[in-house]
Amino acid sequence: MLRAASRSDIGLVDAPPNEAAAALRPLLLYDGECGLCARSVRFVLAKERGPELCFAPLQSDVGRAVLARHGLDEDLSTVVYVDAEDRVHLRSGAALRVAGKLRRPWSWARAMLVVPAFLRDAVYRVIARYRMGIFGGAEACRLPRPDEAERFLV
Repeated sequence: MLRAASRSDIGLVDAPPNEAAAALRPLLLYDGECGLCARSVRFVLAKERGPELCFAPLQSDVGRAVLARHGLDEDLSTVVYVDAEDRVHLRSGAALRVAGKLRRPWSWARAMLVVPAFLRDAVYRVIARYRMGIFGGAEACRLPRPDEAERFLV
């Protein structure tokens, strides 16, 4: 099990302003080069209950810094969710916890957390393996609306 560092352990006190903003909300790190991931971020923005999440591409300075501060490999190619208690969740655990932040009926997907992680992650890995072939790369990133801009960390 991954142990997440505390806010002071990961240096958010002296962090740049947009990384410090991540300390205020849960953070979703996604593959900025993946079409499925880009669509997923747009879906979350459209369906979330309130503006609770911050977002950053894994490949961004913030993404790499958060991975390093949590002891994760910089070449990690999966969704990473850092919750409000600084716990790190990967793969299906991350996706299902983010689903819990969405409006009904999408939030009901969080109930799938009762399924053992090895089974959920097996399905996740199959989707991840073929995502680029099915969904392609992210040709262009959607620019955040002015009311969303502070939630996208780079």
